[in-house]
Amino acid sequence: MKAVLSLGSNMGDRAAHLATARQMIAAEYPVIAVSSIYETVPVGVDDQPSFLNQVVVVEADDADVLLAAAHRAESARGRLRNRRWGPRTLDVDVVTVDAIQSSSPRLTLPHPRAHERAFVLVPWLEVDPDAELPGRGQVAALLRGLDRSVVRRWGR
Repeated sequence: MKAVLSLGSNMGDRAAHLATARQMIAAEYPVIAVSSIYETVPVGVDDQPSFLNQVVVVEADDADVLLAAAHRAESARGRLRNRRWGPRTLDVDVVTVDAIQSSSPRLTLPHPRAHERAFVLVPWLEVDPDAELPGRGQVAALLRGLDRSVVRRWGR
C-alpha cells in the first residue's frame, strides 16, 4: 500500500530535522517519492517562524505501525507537544495510507485537515500529479481553492 507522510519543521536546523526524518523513515519503509522542500507560513498560530515542509511517499501496510515510526522520528528530534499548532522541531503526519478511511482515536485517515493545507498538497502534487485524497478528490482540484502563494520552493 502507498502512504503519504507530511514532514514539517520550524525550530532549530529545520533542514536537518527533515533529513533525519527522511532517513529514519527510509530505514523502515521503501521510499517511493520525496518532494522538494517548501518554505511555508505557519497555520493556526501566526507568531512563530516559517516552516520547511516536505512530502514523502512510502510503501506501508500498517497505518498504526507507520504512525509509531513517525512518532519515533519526532522524538529523535526533540519534539515537544505543549502547544497545539505551535513551533516544533519536527512534525510527521500520516496523511493517507492507500484509500483507508478511519476515525480511530489514535489515527484519523485521511488526515482531517489535509484538504485545506497547501503546504501538504503542493509537495504531494509535485511527486504524484494524479494524487487523490480519499473522500475529498483530486489533489490538483483541491489546490485550486487554496492560496498557493504561502508555499514557496525552498533552496539554501
